Amino acid sequence: MIKTEALTAFVAIVESGSIVAAAKRLRVSKSLVSDRLAELEKSLGVVLLHRTTRKLSLTEDGSAFLDRARRIVADIEDAVADMSERRGTLAGPVRLAAPVTFGRLHLGPALYPFLLQHPELELALDIDDRRVDAVADGFDAVVRHGPIADSRLIAWKLASSRRRLVASADYLERHGRPANLHDLGRHRGIFYTHRGVSDWRFEAEGGPVTVRAQPALVVSNGDMMRDAAIAGVGLAMLPTFIAGPALKQGLLQVVEMEHEPELEFIYMAHPQGRSPSAKLRAIADHLKKAFGEPPYWER
Repeated sequence: MIKTEALTAFVAIVESGSIVAAAKRLRVSKSLVSDRLAELEKSLGVVLLHRTTRKLSLTEDGSAFLDRARRIVADIEDAVADMSERRGTLAGPVRLAAPVTFGRLHLGPALYPFLLQHPELELALDIDDRRVDAVADGFDAVVRHGPIADSRLIAWKLASSRRRLVASADYLERHGRPANLHDLGRHRGIFYTHRGVSDWRFEAEGGPVTVRAQPALVVSNGDMMRDAAIAGVGLAMLPTFIAGPALKQGLLQVVEMEHEPELEFIYMAHPQGRSPSAKLRAIADHLKKAFGEPPYWER
C-alpha cells in the first residue's frame, strides 16, 4: 500500500531539487526522506529518480507519475484544510511566490496580521524576481505585477497598479526633458530584465503604443531600478508602489507625456485545473482589503 508520506516526500524531492532540501522543507531527517522514496519505488515496482553524486533527475516513469502524485498530495492537503474550515479555522501549508520589492514593501506587511489571525497556517513565501513556474515548482499561487504570460494560470486581481515614467533632476538637466513619445527614443532607459526593453507602453486612442529607448541598464530588481534612476543613470518606468516615496521626497520627478502609461494590476495567479483552497481564497480576499482600490500607495 502506498503511504501519503511517501508521495509527499517524492513531490518535495522533485520540487526542492534534492533530498536534503526536501528534508528541510518537510522538517524531517534526510534519511527518513530517502527511506520514504525507496518505499514508494518498491511499492510501485519502478525507479522514479536517477541518483548521481551531483543531482537527481526524473526517470520516464517518475515524470509520468509526478502529476498524479502532486494532485493526490494537493487533494489531501485541501481535504485537511476543508475540515479545518468547517471548524472555523484555516490550517495547513500554503506556498506562494512573489517579487522581491513588492514582497518586501507591501505583501509582507499585509500578510503578517493575517498570519497572526490564523496561527495554524504554514505559509512558505518564496521572494524572488525570477519568473517561477507555478505548476512545475509546486506553488499554490504566485503574486505578480503586470501581465500574466502563462496560460496555465488563472489570475485574481488584487489591486490596480499605475506606473510612472520617472527621472532625477540631474538626468533631466543633462539630457533635457522629453516633450513627447517620439523624443523618448533618444533617451537612456532603465529596464526590468523580465520585461525587456520594449516595456514602455502608453495608452493611446488607437490602442497601446510601445516606445523603445536606448538601454543604459537592464536589471532584475525594482529597488535597483529606482536607485539607478535616482543616481541619474536614465529614465525608468516604475510602479508607484516602488517610486512613490522617492517622488514625495523629490528624489525623482514624473516625466509627463501626451499619453498615460498603460494601466496594470497586482495579481494572484493559481494553476489552472486545480481547485483553489479556502486558504488561498482567504489570503486573496485579505490582500484585496489590505491594499484597497485604489490601493493605498496611490492615494
